[in-house]
Amino acid sequence: MKIVVLCGGLSMERNVSITSGALICKALRELGHRAVLVDMFYGLEDVDTPAAELFDNLPPVEAVPVAGEPDLEAVRASRKWRSPSLVGQGVFELCALADLVFLGLHGACGEDGRIQAALELMGIPYTGSGYLGSALAMDKDLTKQLARAAGVRTPEWRIVSYCRESIDQMADSMPLPCVIKPVDSGSSIGVAIAHTREALVEALEQNRPLGRVIMEQYVKGREIDVAVLKDRSLPSIEIIPKQGFYDYKNKYQPGATLEICPTPIDAAIERELGETALKVHRLLGLKAYSRADFIVNEAGEVYFLEINTLPGMTPTSLMPQEAAAVGIDYKALCQLIVDDAIGGAKAE
Repeated sequence: MKIVVLCGGLSMERNVSITSGALICKALRELGHRAVLVDMFYGLEDVDTPAAELFDNLPPVEAVPVAGEPDLEAVRASRKWRSPSLVGQGVFELCALADLVFLGLHGACGEDGRIQAALELMGIPYTGSGYLGSALAMDKDLTKQLARAAGVRTPEWRIVSYCRESIDQMADSMPLPCVIKPVDSGSSIGVAIAHTREALVEALEQNRPLGRVIMEQYVKGREIDVAVLKDRSLPSIEIIPKQGFYDYKNKYQPGATLEICPTPIDAAIERELGETALKVHRLLGLKAYSRADFIVNEAGEVYFLEINTLPGMTPTSLMPQEAAAVGIDYKALCQLIVDDAIGGAKAE
């Protein structure tokens, strides 16, 4: 099959996406597909080969380690095409020539439903969930509202929009400890656990440019993730950072976090984790695959945090590890995602 693997883009998860995309593209080529890796923001501006010939003259793809958080202003400034478009030159033209677009994107412009809607309007099959489910899942507030209404336990929270002058008042109004995080970002970018008023003020100041922010009850416990693949939950994976919490650095620096799959936990709790992940996946109308994040407290109570519609596919990512626990290696996982997308497109 002719497959375009979209990665990069202009989100704070850009560098994670580039690593995911490169690995996905290499795996698809090893499976016999004619896969082309494309940075959604830069597009084909540095590619000399005509788009129609790229599938027969595949550009080389090298594995890329996850870098630190990107400087998006520098990325924007370095693009030769001075358009306000978040989609680079030639991207849609190339996608229209493909049998499928494999979304290796993460974060805004990748998981928020916009690129899904554009591809759908063009009649181009793509992997993962549709535009509506993606948009709902990207908004942590909406996801938590829907989950709570369906009887899913989630930490208390509130959404705040604020200016610098109101930070002190907000810091006095929120019980500590608490969690501060963006409404619509991933990879733990912008997330802070505030145990003191000073730490809370600092976290609010750092997140102020984002606009809407979640202030969430801190639940002490074990951090556990559960992936859903083709409408079944996979074995859970426990995350134990060696220092601090599961932030961007601990997620993507090899050896920084101990990851145990399956999680050594009571069978009843494991069952509840899987059932809850599947419940939220279905509740939001998600397709193909997702990964839900949980905290299990000392009393064994399961708290749902959020769900990701395009989980990371890097060497340290959680979903490939969960799939491997049931005998699905990385290449097989990529093929399953492709088969689901093609099957869904034919059904429609």
